[in-house]
Amino acid sequence: MKNDISFFEREFGNRIKNLRVNKNLSQEMLANDADIPINQIGRIERAEISTSLKTIYKIAKALDIEVIELFKFEQ
Repeated sequence: MKNDISFFEREFGNRIKNLRVNKNLSQEMLANDADIPINQIGRIERAEISTSLKTIYKIAKALDIEVIELFKFEQ
């Protein structure tokens, strides 16, 4: 089970990073737009932490995408 969760967290973090980079946003810019701490973006992207639904929503809105887009990765 832990391996599945670790995989999911890595893929989720990679998805956020790829979307952020494709929109030419730094971690700092995304954090400011989402109104969350900059270190939290980095920790999510590196799969060091899981995050709340509230934060997921804020990140999606800051990236100007629907929440479901954050979960479109290979499993």
